Parts: sequence; structure tokens; C-alpha cells
Amino acid sequence: MNTTYQNHFIKSCSQPDEFWMEHADIISWIKKPSIPFEVLPNGATKWFPDGELNTCSLCLDVHIDEGRGGQTAIIYESPVTNTVRSYTYIEVLREVNAVAKGMIDRGLQKGDAAIIYMPMIPEAVFTMLACARLGVIHSVVFGGFAPKELAVRLEDAKPKIIFTADAGIEIQKTIHYKPMVDAGIEISNHKPDCVVVLNRGLSDQCTVTNRDVKWENFINDGFFIPATQVASNDPLYILYTSGTTGKPKGIVRENGGHAVALKYSMEHIYGVKPGEVYWAASDIGWVVGHSYIVYGPMIHGATTMLFEGKPIKTPDASTFWRIISEHKVVTMFTAPTAIRAIRKEDPNGDMIKGYDLSHFRTQFLAGERCDADTLEWTAEKLGVPVIDHWWQTESGWPMLGQCIGYGLDPVKPGSANFPIPGYNVQIIDEQGQPAAPGEEGLVCVKLPLPPGALADLWQDTERFERSYLSPVPGYYFSGDGGYRDEEGYVFITGRVDDVINVAGHRLSTAEMEEVIAANANVAECACFGIHDELKGQVPMAMVVLNHNSCSIDELVPELKAAIRSDIGAIASIKHIIEVARLPKTRSGKILRKTLRAIVDGHGYQIPSTIDDPAILEEIEQKVKTQINTKTKTI
Repeated sequence: MNTTYQNHFIKSCSQPDEFWMEHADIISWIKKPSIPFEVLPNGATKWFPDGELNTCSLCLDVHIDEGRGGQTAIIYESPVTNTVRSYTYIEVLREVNAVAKGMIDRGLQKGDAAIIYMPMIPEAVFTMLACARLGVIHSVVFGGFAPKELAVRLEDAKPKIIFTADAGIEIQKTIHYKPMVDAGIEISNHKPDCVVVLNRGLSDQCTVTNRDVKWENFINDGFFIPATQVASNDPLYILYTSGTTGKPKGIVRENGGHAVALKYSMEHIYGVKPGEVYWAASDIGWVVGHSYIVYGPMIHGATTMLFEGKPIKTPDASTFWRIISEHKVVTMFTAPTAIRAIRKEDPNGDMIKGYDLSHFRTQFLAGERCDADTLEWTAEKLGVPVIDHWWQTESGWPMLGQCIGYGLDPVKPGSANFPIPGYNVQIIDEQGQPAAPGEEGLVCVKLPLPPGALADLWQDTERFERSYLSPVPGYYFSGDGGYRDEEGYVFITGRVDDVINVAGHRLSTAEMEEVIAANANVAECACFGIHDELKGQVPMAMVVLNHNSCSIDELVPELKAAIRSDIGAIASIKHIIEVARLPKTRSGKILRKTLRAIVDGHGYQIPSTIDDPAILEEIEQKVKTQINTKTKTI
């Protein structure tokens, strides 16, 4: 490890108050904090509790006041609609003020909530920033979620307003947003006062009288809306992430610590300078989009890419390299799934050769574990360092990785590299003690958590404590397993709970089980993630059918359709097989990890707690005959 990184990491752990107050001084506060942090009785940390600021002001006004208002803030690329558009910082502020004035005209104020259910378009970013400007708490819902999932978020966040569009485009498929919003509101017990609809001319839509408002009638140009002064610990947004129960967890991101952490990360982790072009090829419905499409680059004064498209088929596997070349992107961040999709279409990397990438410095990967082969291929073809790094919705910014701003250490394929300053990552064994090098255990972070990390769940502190603080006292429990090698590199081996990662999207197997178990023909089921070369993981289900039910062949299409309808296309089940019974512990817990090992072809030990070991042999035979041979396409 390089000495500069080591010194900063050690100080961040031994003197977190001094370390983070130094970095807090870099951003513009309305009222500078004098207290670095407070530790609550449950172990959660509140950062800069007496500070006051406004996140939208940090993203826009600060740069304009410094004379950089004419710099490009956002480059919007939409190959699916053949659109390329740029906005300066002054132009973004103008658009944000128009949305903010529309919200004020309809009575929204600090502390109210808004849901944003929109495609990857500039208006979605303007709306996020307008909410931040007023102190309105926003919750962006990924457009791939079905009405039922939207309804759950409506009932939990209780927004006064929803922002949506007529439709988005997924390669060549039109995704009709407005009908899903209407259906979600119909299902939900909470009814918003207003639905603002941006018509892109992509879809016909029905208007609900006295509720729906056209975008052009909502916004109100020509006004300057002063940034609302908010406390450091006031919520900026709620972002829902899948949990191990059917109800998603509302991660609360607070203004002050979030701003300090993202500013730090843009300079020290990603090595980006103000004015340079940075691209996180993700979606604003996921934490990567919040942190590194919108807030991180704009707080730092960089230019951010907003991309409505896919790594392939929009129009082909050269899209990423074309955008990097044309817009002079210096650093990019995407999921390994995207690289695997590109590699499948262009295995020799021939499409890269036609573009000038001389200005491109670093490729970051995250969202799922990156296999060594994918990382090595990317590094060879791009000729730049490729860094796998690891973080979560809960952390809000990287927990493991490399700090380019401090200098690059050798990359070790398969590893997510080293703990980021502020995150004292430890591998904890079954006795609750730090594990020896090479020994697998639970990936945890010694408290206190740094700025930017979650301090609570939305209106559910008890669940926050149960999920993250109680499993390993004195630590934040990440839910992942892993190990550390002799050189300090950390390797993430996968989830230890029932959440799976499909192409960078976290999905709850518990939610899938609820949908499948609701079918009258199903007596019992288990859903779990299995390895997939392209997506990292895909969902699989094993079902026990009721007596006298229809055959599994008749039932599979019905179950798949229910998953797509209730959760969304991203949760599409790859395999559904019938088994006579499911393996369980004597206390009744289904052994999903063992099932995963059987399907993936990994060795496993028969758990000592299993109620009947013979079940595993039956299932192994079923898997061999139904997945690995004739019925592989189930």
C-alpha cells in the first residue's frame, strides 16, 4: 500500500473527528459546524450536527458564484431518441428554479416528500435538485419497478407529489410510465395530491382530472428561488433497497455528511478535477445515480454524463467508447455486467480501436462482484487501470476500492481492493472476532461509520438497529461475506442473506417468494440467486406443489408472468423447478446457500442442523436432469 493512502486511512480511523472536519471545511456551509459528530445510544452517528447548508446550492450556486457558471454541468446522451444536449451550470439552475417555483405554487415546503418515477432524462435531475433546493425529501423509484413496488414506496414515503413521464425506451421497447403510476396509486392507500407528467411524445396517456398536471403547466420560469437553509442531519432523500423481508428498506441520506463524503470521494477516490468529464453509467433510480450521476460530480464542479441507453444495441457495443471519445470522459464507472455484455458482442475489442481514448484515465467497476477474467479483459483492451470497488446503497459511497488521488497500488483481480478512509472494514469470524488472513467471515465496518453512510431507516429505527447494528455489536453489518489476504486486499464472496444482485440491481428473494407462494398451486418455495456469466446472478426458484395441482410445465409461464407483473422485468426468474421437498434446518430455515452451491456446482458441507440430509441428494439429481440437460431453457 502506498504511504499516503496508509497515513490518511490510519488518521480517518484513529482521529475521525479531526480528519473529517478538515474535509468539511472544503465545502461551502451556510453555518459551519463546530461539532464533528455525535454517537447515538444505538451506535449510529450524526455528522456535523450543528452545521447548516443546502445541497442544491453546493451543486449549482457555489460554482456560479465562483465564475464558472458557463461551464458544462450535464451532457445528456440518448441514443434511443437520437438526442444529445448540454447544459451549463447557469442553465441547470434556471431549469431547477422553474421546477422549484412550480412546487412552491402547489404548497410544497421543507420536510414534505416527493416521488420521482422518470426515465434517464434531464428533467429527472432538475427535479431532484429542485427538491434539494426547497428541503423537500425526494425518493426516486427505478422505472423498471412494477405498480405494486411503486405502491409500497408510496405508502411508506407518503409523498404529496409524483413526477413522471409518459414513457421511457429500453433499447427498442417502450416502457409506459404513466399507466404504471396510475396503477400504483390505485393500489396504494396513500394518494398524492398531484402527478406531474412530462409528455415526450412516446406514449398515449390518460389524464386523471383534478390530479394530473402537464409538465409545461407545472413549471414556472423566470424566478430565482433562494436555497432553503437545512440542517446537516435533515434528510436529502429516501432510497429504497431490497431487504430480506417483503417490505423494502428506506435508506435515509442526510445532507451534510453526504456532501462532505461525495466531495472527498470525487477528488481522492476517482481522481477527478473540477471541469473534467466524469461518467457513471447507471440509473438515477439506484444509489450510483444519486451519488455519481447527480450529486457527487456537481458538488465537485465536474461535468456529468446522463445516458439514456444501454452498453449494447443502442446501437451497438461501441457506444461506451464513442461517448468516452466524443465527450472526453476521463473516468468512467459501470457494472461488470455491462462489460460482459460488450465483450460478448465484441470479444476481441475491435470496436474500441476506432476511438481516441488517450484522455481516458481510469475504469471503475462496481454493483456486483467482478470476476478476474472480466477485469483482466477490460484492462487489456482499454489500456488503463481497471479498479473493482465495493459499496452499497446503505453506505452511499465506496467502502472498498483504491484512492486514485493518493496514488495507485497494484490491482489484484477478484479483489475489491482496500478499505476507503473512514471505513474501518473488518472480516469477523463466527466468534465475533477479527478473522485471520485467508479466513472467510462477515464483512463489517467498525463503528463509527463515516459521513455519508446511513444513520437510520425512514421511520423504522428498530429495523435499522436489527438489520445493521445488532448482528455484530460494535460494527455495521454489511450482509456480505468475504476475506482479507496477507497483503490486505479484501475479497467479497457474496451475500449472506437473501438479497441477490442481478446486473447491479439488488433484489429481494423474499419478495419473489411472496409472489410465487401466492399461487394456489404452490405449497412452498425457495428463491435464491445462481451464477450467470452475463448478469452476475439471476433468480432461480424451487417449488413444492400442492397435491392435485396443475403440472409444473403449465405453471412456469404463470409464475414468471406474476414475477414480472408484481416486481418487474429485472427480477425475471431464469429457472423454476419442482422438488418434492425443500432442505431445512431443524428450526425450519430453508438452506438457500446450500441450494445455491448445488446449482452452481460448488462443493458444500452438509449442515449439521439439517433435518434430513437425503433431501440434498434428491435435489442434486433433479438439478442435473432438469437444469444441466433437457430442460435448461425452463
